[in-house]
Amino acid sequence: QVQLVEAGGGLVQPGESVRLSCAASGLTISSDTPSWYRQGPGKERELVAFITYGGTRYYVDSVKGRFTISRDNAKNTVYLQMNGLKPEDTDVYYCRTRTPFGEEIWGQGTQVTVSS
Repeated sequence: QVQLVEAGGGLVQPGESVRLSCAASGLTISSDTPSWYRQGPGKERELVAFITYGGTRYYVDSVKGRFTISRDNAKNTVYLQMNGLKPEDTDVYYCRTRTPFGEEIWGQGTQVTVSS
């Protein structure tokens, strides 16, 4: 079964850090361009970051310098290290990739809440 399972969300205070993980099964996550998205109530899903097969990273402007996407091929897992969290980072975070046949695969989402 092809699936992505996220973990690592929770409630944190402004300025703190969280690391999200996205573990893939049934596919090799490094064979495509895994990415992280986020979505809040009433908002469109937003691309946050991705990492290409060659290791090129992209970040949306609002998280540059604070978030880092990385990949552990041996664990078939992608991470999103989030530092200096702000209340506006509060969202459900989703991992996404594609199968070799081009089918989109999404994780179930993990809630990150930044609040004092």
